[in-house]
Parts: sequence; structure tokens; C-alpha cells
Amino acid sequence: MDSNLLHRQVAYTKRCFFEQGYLDRDQFTQLEELQDDTNPNFAEEIVSLFYNDSARLIRSIEQTLASKPTDFEKLDNYMHQFKGSSSSIGANRVTDACSQFREYCLAGNLEGCMRSFQQVKQEHEILKKKLDTYFQLVRQAGKG
Repeated sequence: MDSNLLHRQVAYTKRCFFEQGYLDRDQFTQLEELQDDTNPNFAEEIVSLFYNDSARLIRSIEQTLASKPTDFEKLDNYMHQFKGSSSSIGANRVTDACSQFREYCLAGNLEGCMRSFQQVKQEHEILKKKLDTYFQLVRQAGKG
């Protein structure tokens, strides 16, 4: 595929992330600006670390939600970590869903926690698929 076309696709895809609220423009741009010749895949590596860490947090939250009695403080601590790492890559929709979950934790609302956790997982998975496609395009454009 034409290298110029790939570069335009990368730019368009990234612009859509920002316009659709998936990513924070400033945060994600800052992450990509940390890349250089010695570490050209820095942003992708950071996002990969985020997904590894968040998968662990999702498992911990699932286990804690299944435990009785519900430990809302523990849930809130896990979600605080999740929200912080989501924010560090600029994952706006995931961060917002984490905030909603934390509000339900503070209210001691298990049903709200369960519903909002589904939203967290959904936004997390959607962004993962979108970023996987994006970084694949970036790699293809870099070879051109």
C-alpha cells in the first residue's frame, strides 16, 4: 500500500479517536512525542503495559465483586489504580467509566458497581481493538 496513503490513514484514525472521545488529544500526543529513534515504539509499548496491568486489575475486581460481603473499599482501590493508568494513556471513555464505578463504590451500591463494571470492560475492550488496529497501521506506515 502507498506509504502516503498509510500516513493519511494513521492521521485520520488518530483524529477520530480524539473527536469520538476515546483518547485525550494532549495526553496521547504527549505519549507519542516521547518516541524517538532509540525507542520508536514507545507509545505502543506503554499501551501494551497498560493492557497487561488492566487485565490483572479486571481479574482482581471480578474476584472481589464475587466475594461476600462486598469489600467496597478494596473495589474502590482497584478502580482507582485502573482509572489512574487509563488516564495516563489518555483513555477518556475508560477513565469516565471508572469514575462512575467509584461513585457506586462510595455509595455502597453493588448493583451499580456491577453495571458500571460492565461498561468499564466494554470501553476497555473497544479501545483495545481500536488501538491494536491503529498501531498496526503505524507499523505499516513506518515500513513505507
